[in-house]
Amino acid sequence: MLSRLKNTGPAILVTAAFIGPGTVTVCTIAGAQFHYALAWGLVVAMLSAIALQEMAARLGVIGQKGLGETLADSLAGSVWKWPLILLVISALYVGNSAYQAGNLTGAALGVAAVTGDDASVKVYAGLIALIAGAVFLRGSYRLIERFLIVVVLFMSLAFITTFMVVKPNLSALLQGAVVPVIPEGGLSTLITLIGTTVVPYNLFLHSSAARTRWQALDRLNAVDGPRAIEGLRAVEGLRAENALKAARSDTIISISIGGLVSILILSTAAASFFGSGAVIENAGDMAYQLEPVFGDSAKYLLAAGLFAAGLSSAITAPMATAYAVSEILGMKSDTTGTVFRFIALSVLAFGSLSALLELRPLEIILFAQLANGLLLPIIALFLVVVMNQKSLLGKHTNTWVSNIIGLTIVVLTSSLGVRMVLSALDLLR
Repeated sequence: MLSRLKNTGPAILVTAAFIGPGTVTVCTIAGAQFHYALAWGLVVAMLSAIALQEMAARLGVIGQKGLGETLADSLAGSVWKWPLILLVISALYVGNSAYQAGNLTGAALGVAAVTGDDASVKVYAGLIALIAGAVFLRGSYRLIERFLIVVVLFMSLAFITTFMVVKPNLSALLQGAVVPVIPEGGLSTLITLIGTTVVPYNLFLHSSAARTRWQALDRLNAVDGPRAIEGLRAVEGLRAENALKAARSDTIISISIGGLVSILILSTAAASFFGSGAVIENAGDMAYQLEPVFGDSAKYLLAAGLFAAGLSSAITAPMATAYAVSEILGMKSDTTGTVFRFIALSVLAFGSLSALLELRPLEIILFAQLANGLLLPIIALFLVVVMNQKSLLGKHTNTWVSNIIGLTIVVLTSSLGVRMVLSALDLLR
């Protein structure tokens, strides 16, 4: 078990990405409005994320390619190449830039709710952005990974401790986690719960991060002679098998941690606010309203968790965008590279500026929602197709069970995508 925890790495970036202020908010609203009834949706979302992220990690480890690079290679010579590439870049770059503002503001609101000073929202948002920018400017991939491991562990401890202070009903939580029920008015919240966990840009992030973490140490053309090459192939094969085992353990452990944190947040809100008449519109409201019920300890712990959630998403969203865009355009996808840092910092800068100036770029956000709604099922289907290419993955292609699971998730993500597109179109009318 200790060796598995030691290998935790790339998938923790995915956990850091989807446990942001947006996820905290929707889990809070789900618990406050529907008690424990929608906990099963988070279990489904977690299992779906594990299945897709395992495929992305396998692509990076065995294929030694990121999803962005694979997409660009697969579309070479196709009339669909540039339309799809523009869709992907728009959804990732514009979308993550727009959502970055919400992440920063959401985290800052939670912390400001503790201080009681609304004017400090901009200060905390700016502080999170500065820390994230410093990490990009100073850090190699391994440094960024280790930093996010610490942030996720801190965030998890904060929410776990809050859960223990609030003491939800465990039997009701267990029933909600295993019995699929959609209460009246709960469908939209259920879809949002799944949509904040199964995210297209995390597939780009994970495949590239896994490739970076487990790069081949030697190349077959590094030696001469048939016997030497055959021997090196055997060594590379063993390394690949070991790396794949480590990547799978990393995926299961890290995504499970993220799913557990989401369930803890939902159950904390259910125990604290369900039936109380409390109005919960964001995670800051949760921090504020915990005080009269559970005292200062709970609200300070929640504020600390929100700050960590905002910081983690402020790093991972720009990082995912930089990986995907640089790979699709055929550029070097290295966290220390100039192009990579420029893309990541520009995403962070746009979101930070929007948060600090309190801009509400509705058109941009709606465009991002439309693009992501279209992108999610396309990327999920593309990933399943790629994972059946023996020329790329050899014996590590999908099994028939993996394909059934993957196609089921494609259907699920298609319904999510349709819902996101229709929601955006309704707001545009």
